[in-house]
Amino acid sequence: MADYSHFQDPPADGGKLYSFSMKDIDGKDVPLSQYKGKVLLIVNVASKCGHTPQYKGLEETYAKLHDQGFEILGFPANDFLHQESGDNAQIKQFCELTYGVKFPMFAKIHVKGDDMDPLYKYLTTETDFKGAIGWNFAKFLVNRQGRVVARFDPGTKIEEPAMMQAIETALKD
Repeated sequence: MADYSHFQDPPADGGKLYSFSMKDIDGKDVPLSQYKGKVLLIVNVASKCGHTPQYKGLEETYAKLHDQGFEILGFPANDFLHQESGDNAQIKQFCELTYGVKFPMFAKIHVKGDDMDPLYKYLTTETDFKGAIGWNFAKFLVNRQGRVVARFDPGTKIEEPAMMQAIETALKD
C-alpha cells in the first residue's frame, strides 16, 4: 500500500470516502473507514431489475477475492421505476435466499435526485468519474487508498474481462 502520510493533501479524492458513515441493512452504523486498505466495489442494487441476476456474479467474485482484501458494498435504491420497493428486511431476505449474498448490504438510500445520499453525491460530483447514476447496478471501483479508480455502467457484469482486470490491478496495488 502506498504511503501518503508525507503529502500535505491526499491524492485527488483519496481518503474522503472514509469520512462517510452508513447504516447497514440491519440499521447499524458502519463507518466506511473500517474498509481502509481494502479494494471496494460500490454498487447501487435493486431486487426487481433486469440487472438483478448480477447478484450471482457479484457474490461469486466476492467469495473468490474477499481473502485478498476485496469488498463489495451493496446500496439498495428505489430510484428507477420502483425496482426496489421493499423495506430493508425484505431486501435482505431476498438477497440471502435468492442469491446467497454475503457481501455487506446497506440500508436503502437514494442515489439521485434531491434526496441523494451524501456518499452518492460525492461519488457522482467529486471524483474523476462524475455523472448521474443512470440505472441500477452502476459500479464504482475504489483502490486501497480510498480513491475511485473506475466506474462501470449498470450493464457491465463483474465477470467481464475489463472489470476483472481493473479489480485485479487494484488488488495488486
